[in-house]
Amino acid sequence: MRALLLAVLLVLAGCAGAPAAAPGPRVLVFSRTAGFRHDSIPAGVAAVRDLGAAGGFTVDATEKAAAFTAKNLARYRAVVFLNTTGDVLDDRQQRDMERYIRGGGGFVGVHSATDTEYGWPFYGDLVGAYFRAHPAVQPARLVVEDRTNPATAHLGATWTRTDEWYNFRTDPRPRVHVLLTLDESSYTGGSMGADHPIAWCHPVGAGRSAYTGGGHTAATFAEPAFRAHLGGLIPYAAGLVTAAC
Repeated sequence: MRALLLAVLLVLAGCAGAPAAAPGPRVLVFSRTAGFRHDSIPAGVAAVRDLGAAGGFTVDATEKAAAFTAKNLARYRAVVFLNTTGDVLDDRQQRDMERYIRGGGGFVGVHSATDTEYGWPFYGDLVGAYFRAHPAVQPARLVVEDRTNPATAHLGATWTRTDEWYNFRTDPRPRVHVLLTLDESSYTGGSMGADHPIAWCHPVGAGRSAYTGGGHTAATFAEPAFRAHLGGLIPYAAGLVTAAC
């Protein structure tokens, strides 16, 4: 009995002395809606989880605004607003998120992230533009403006795909680094003219922000090219890769 007890103690001592595995980077996916709710949200969450598994970062997903505290946000390298809509954070949560971003945190907005928090000026600067309207889902041609960014380096000069193409209240170009623009001659319902950005990135304080207009349909998140696009935006926002944004 004594010999068995001694063996157990030696095993426990060896485990206690072994170095703990270093925690890897974490990303928080937030998909709360206070307006229209996209059926594609589960597919989007699953796609980000797949990207995390392949890219070496852990993904947590929530629809609870209570997750937006300074203490909890400090656990994450980036926050993904995945098809959020409406007013999803209260004043205290907004303050904590703003401090998180300005202090070096990352943000990725997907599709209707631009249809979110219209009354919060910092968020407008963070996401880059606000949604105005959209035509029916249809194919369109996207022009790739930056062929070196990790979110677009896998694409050719143009990219044709089907989605719900947003028109924005303002052109974000003066405030962001544009990655993709829509060719309005390739579809019907565009209202921004010759310059219609649809994906971009930019620094915000010590943090990083990126946005893509894709993501209305569940099928979007099964497209290898779109997954690669999203798989470049998230690591940039999380500070895991560098990009000229």
